[in-house]
Amino acid sequence: MIDRSPDWRKLIFLTLARFLGGMALIAALFFGCAGRLDYWQAWAYLAMLAALMTATFVWLLRNEPDLLERRTHTRERDKTQKWVIGVSGIVLTLLFVLPGLDRRFAWSQVPFWLALLGLALAIAGYGLYFWVIQANRFASRVIEVSAGQKVIDSGPYAWVRHPMYLAILIFLIGTSFALASYWTLVPSLAMAPVLAVRAFDEEKTLRNELPGYVEYTQKVRWRLFPGVW
Repeated sequence: MIDRSPDWRKLIFLTLARFLGGMALIAALFFGCAGRLDYWQAWAYLAMLAALMTATFVWLLRNEPDLLERRTHTRERDKTQKWVIGVSGIVLTLLFVLPGLDRRFAWSQVPFWLALLGLALAIAGYGLYFWVIQANRFASRVIEVSAGQKVIDSGPYAWVRHPMYLAILIFLIGTSFALASYWTLVPSLAMAPVLAVRAFDEEKTLRNELPGYVEYTQKVRWRLFPGVW
């Protein structure tokens, strides 16, 4: 049963406010930059995103409310992580501005089937993200080691040490094609080195503060890309 205390009501309100505000902002950027509403790829993408995020919110609220609360924390203390957050903000802004401009000026000619494939790829990336939060109830947005946290080496963590970041990259690349914009691949791919910096810096904290993490790195060699890095 869901706790109906004021704290949980506040959590629900905060999460919904961020969700609705974020969706409204993304829609405004898509259609404002496009200068038109007949942009079916954007409508399909927004519907997909709203459905997946709503399903995730409901699942977290019912099964892992503590994780939902933990993922509302976004303030980093480390200088490197602050840099990562700042650069990520710029990259994500471009990610939501370029598709509309591409639509307005017809820079890209993305076929129907490729847009659908991109949508499927974005869904796959989100599916990996959901698998990560199911496997790791300590998957915070802030780099920290919480009380009682333990090393997770099952599920997606059996393949790479940072599957969340891999999920983000898959989702962003899918987003570029789903929104029919080849130019959007530029900021999408630019996230790879940014996430690599975040993963490398995060591991400094985990090696020093999380018991068993050093042994885990010896068991699972790859940080982000299986067979590559």
